[in-house]
Amino acid sequence: MANPNIVNVTAIYGTTTYAALSTTSPTTLLSNAASSGLVYKVDDIVVSNVNGSTAATVTVSVNSAAAGGGTAYRLAYNISVPAGASLIVTDKSTAFYLMENQSVVITAGTANYLEAVLSYENIS
Repeated sequence: MANPNIVNVTAIYGTTTYAALSTTSPTTLLSNAASSGLVYKVDDIVVSNVNGSTAATVTVSVNSAAAGGGTAYRLAYNISVPAGASLIVTDKSTAFYLMENQSVVITAGTANYLEAVLSYENIS
């Protein structure tokens, strides 16, 4: 896994990705492939509970390999999101870099209750 030098950046693209968590299996929200030559600056991750009456838990991790592989290092672990509420997992004050061959993975405790939005900067 290389650590691309971002001193001489040629482009920064703002991007948002999202997912409705229809399963309790881990879902990859963002993946940075090995040898991509890119660094992603993750600015915010927000998880919303779209169920009107029941709380649901969520776990968000940075994985040590692309596509949800490798070891999971939790940013948030088994946190309850109340019905009709949102959880800010990270924001601009807690932004982090996703290096080559790493990924951001989210796991819902209950299927079909949670939606996730992740905003990041694609730096090349």
